[in-house]
Amino acid sequence: MRPVVRAARLSLPLSLALIAVAATAQTPPKPLPPLSDEECAVWARELSFAASIAEHDAKAFAAHLHEQAAFGSGSPQPTRGRDEIAKRWAGLIEGKTLRLRWYPTRVTIGGARDVAWSTGPALYQKLEPGAEPRYSIGAYQSVWHRGQDGVWRVLFDDGLVPRPATEAEAMAFQNGRREACPQG
Repeated sequence: MRPVVRAARLSLPLSLALIAVAATAQTPPKPLPPLSDEECAVWARELSFAASIAEHDAKAFAAHLHEQAAFGSGSPQPTRGRDEIAKRWAGLIEGKTLRLRWYPTRVTIGGARDVAWSTGPALYQKLEPGAEPRYSIGAYQSVWHRGQDGVWRVLFDDGLVPRPATEAEAMAFQNGRREACPQG
């Protein structure tokens, strides 16, 4: 009888976890705190940056990068400079084996009005048939700088190492995307 009790104890947490994942996939996104007009400009720019990857547009991708940008900025050897970053990201931009999507969930501008921080989830999808895991999910953080021309460009970028994700988590990611900035 003891092994059956253990099995029942193990299956309850597993059942609750599966119910939580299913509920997350069907739960509408929570309202975001309102952002200023300038923060919304960065929000739109972040979506435009993500679109450059989705549309496989290397020129548009590079146009979002500050000339002196550093990607993988938390690592000991970040990739530095617009040209090097564009070169390093060429495979992702091409999108033949891996699709990358992301969107902002928060943008903040502090005392320096030409510097902004953005963050949100990132979803990686392997495109090879039968790839396992098919999805991985992570997060990104970017620091944007508004140039003298008024255009916001990514200065620093880094993220969390993605972890395997389920179909339900991928659906929840897609359901969480908002095009409209939550203005105040």
